[in-house]
Amino acid sequence: MKQGVLTPGRVNLLLYRGTPCFHGYRRRNGEHRRKSVRGCIVSQDLSVLNLVIVKKDKHELPGLTDTEKPRMRGLKRASKIRKLFNLPKEDDVRKYVNTYRQTFTTKASKKVSKAPKIQRHATPLTLQRKRARIADKKKKITKAKFELLIIRSFLLLN
Repeated sequence: MKQGVLTPGRVNLLLYRGTPCFHGYRRRNGEHRRKSVRGCIVSQDLSVLNLVIVKKDKHELPGLTDTEKPRMRGLKRASKIRKLFNLPKEDDVRKYVNTYRQTFTTKASKKVSKAPKIQRHATPLTLQRKRARIADKKKKITKAKFELLIIRSFLLLN
């Protein structure tokens, strides 16, 4: 929907870079392009409208302005959480994610709490897996070297 186009349907407009509804790069400087744009008049063919409440009235709108729905927006990366709360590398980050943990009840009237999964978080389990991976790699290298020694000694004997 383009602002200023006073039609309920679509119109082919000559647009240039920088105007709304003109996405795309690799155009020459100042090149115009004809694009199909929907007008800003609301009609029955629209199924969803994204609106922003600019001015609040003295009466509440049921289900819209009477309830507050906090967003689960917070930092996910461990290093960013450390930076936000000024934590050293040794401190556990999981305690600080609880600041934006959400608790709610499910349809089966069960209390559940949700928090975003922390990325790049070094837990004892991840460190253990890393150690196991490195040990496995070293084992493979020593095995390959040993097999190479056997093959060389076998070739030298013949």
